[in-house]
Amino acid sequence: MTAQILLIDEDAAERRSMKAAIEAHGHAVHVADTAHAGLDAFRRHRDAISVVLIDAASGEGLDPSIIPMLTEINPAVPVIVGIAEGATETAVNAMRAGAFDFLVKPIAQERLIGAIESALKIHRTSLQGRTPRRARSGSVSFSDVTAASAAMSRVVELGRRAAQSTIPVMLEGEAGVGKELIARAIHVASDRSSRPFVGVNCNAISPAQIEEVLFGSDGLTGKLSEAEGGTLFIEEISELPPAGQMRLLELVQSGEVHLAGLQRPLKANVRLILATNKDLIEEVKAGRFREDLYYRLNVFPITIASLRRRKEDIPHLIRAFVERFSLEQRLPRSLHVEPSALALLTSFDWPGNTRQLENAIFRAVVLAEGTSLREADFPQIAAQMSGHRGASSADSQAAVQEQSPIARVQASLAERAAAFAGGQSAPSTGFGSTQSANVIVSTDEAGNVRKLAEIEEELIRFALKFYRGQMSQVARKLGIGRSTLYRKLKDYGIDPDDPQKDAA
Repeated sequence: MTAQILLIDEDAAERRSMKAAIEAHGHAVHVADTAHAGLDAFRRHRDAISVVLIDAASGEGLDPSIIPMLTEINPAVPVIVGIAEGATETAVNAMRAGAFDFLVKPIAQERLIGAIESALKIHRTSLQGRTPRRARSGSVSFSDVTAASAAMSRVVELGRRAAQSTIPVMLEGEAGVGKELIARAIHVASDRSSRPFVGVNCNAISPAQIEEVLFGSDGLTGKLSEAEGGTLFIEEISELPPAGQMRLLELVQSGEVHLAGLQRPLKANVRLILATNKDLIEEVKAGRFREDLYYRLNVFPITIASLRRRKEDIPHLIRAFVERFSLEQRLPRSLHVEPSALALLTSFDWPGNTRQLENAIFRAVVLAEGTSLREADFPQIAAQMSGHRGASSADSQAAVQEQSPIARVQASLAERAAAFAGGQSAPSTGFGSTQSANVIVSTDEAGNVRKLAEIEEELIRFALKFYRGQMSQVARKLGIGRSTLYRKLKDYGIDPDDPQKDAA
C-alpha cells in the first residue's frame, strides 16, 4: 500500500539516495532540507503523511524541539531519527522526546524499509482509533497511577493533598515520568473537576509564539481564557521566555494580565499546575528564570522519581500497558509477558521513563505474532542490554567502582528485580550477619527487596556522616540539588541545622 513519507535531511546526496530507496518500495516521499521547512511541509500535509524521518547525524544534530512540534501537529504520526554512529545521547534524547525508532548511519536499505514498515503499521493502527499514546483528554484519577514503589506512593499522597487547595503545584521530574498524568489526577480530585483542564507545552512552541498562545491577543483566545474556572497546566515552565515570565508573574500576583491592544486587563480564575524537567533554582542562579516568579510558583513542589529509581513499578506498568493495548487491538485475550521479557524490561534503565516504556510495549503488542511477548519482541532494548552484558569482568568491576553510591544501589535493585521477574530465587545477602559499616542491604529479613525510600534515607544518613554534614558536598556526591536534599531531609525527619545528629 502506498504511503506518504516526509524526509528531513540537509544532505542533498543522502536525500536523493533515501528518497530513491523509499520510492522503489512503492511509497511517495516529501523532502525538506531543514527542520523549519520540514515543519511547514508537515503542517500542509498533516493528514496525508504517515511517517517522518529526520536526520540528526549532521550539522548541529537533533533540534530538541522538533519532535514535540511534530507531535503537536499530529501525534499519530511516528517519527524515525537517523543518528551518527556512537551518538548515544542523541538517540536517548530522541526516544525521550517520543521518537518511534532511530537508525544508525550509514543506514542499510533493508533496515530503513523495515523501520518504515513497522512505523506504518503503528500509523494504520492509530487511524483505526487506537492511538499509540494514552489519550489524556478523558478523566484520569489517582487510581490510574501505578504506585507500587514508596516513591510513587508519596507522589500520590502529596497529589491528593494538593487537590484540596488552589495553590500552584510544581511537578518536578525527568521527561516522560508522568507529570501530566499527576496534573490531571489533581484536577479531577479538585473542586474544579467539572471545569476545563488545558495544557500547553512551552518546549513545543517557538519562543516568539508562546506569549500569544498562553495569553492570547486581539482576536485570538489564549490557553488562559480556555482554562477559565479550571486548571492551566504549563509543561516545561523553564522554557518560558522572559516576556512570558513577566506576564505569568502579573497573573499570579493580581489575577489579571495587561496585554497590548486590549483596553481592559484580561482577568482569569485558573488553578496553575506547572511542570519542569530542570532544576529551576539553578535556572534562577543562571539568570534564565525570574527569582520572584520562582518563589510565587514553587509553593507546593512534588518530585516524581525517574523510572530507574522506582523499578518496583515497572512490572505493574508493563502488565497495565499490555492489557490496555491488547484491548485496543481487539485481541481475543491479553498477551502474556514471558518471564525473560519481564526480566529484560525490568532491568533496563528507561532513559525516556514511563513514556518510553509505554511506547515500547505498544510497538511490541502491535507487531506481536504470537500470544505472548518475548524478549525477541524488544530488539532495541535487548541490544542495549547485551552491550552491557558483553563487557569483560574487569571492565564491569571498574565501572562499578566509578559509580556513585546511588548508582550502585540502583544496579543492585535492578539485578534483583530482574531475578524476581524471571522467577529466580533472590541471592542471599547475609541480612542479619555482620556487615561492614558502609554496606546498604537491599533485601529485608523475608528476602524481599526493601522499599526504595528506605534505602534512600539510609544512604542520605550515611552520606551526612561520611562528609561530616557538609551539605554542598553531600548534595554533589549524591547527584541532587541542595534544595532537593533539604526537602528530603525534611521528609525523613532529619534536622538540616544539625544533620550530623541524625546521621547513620
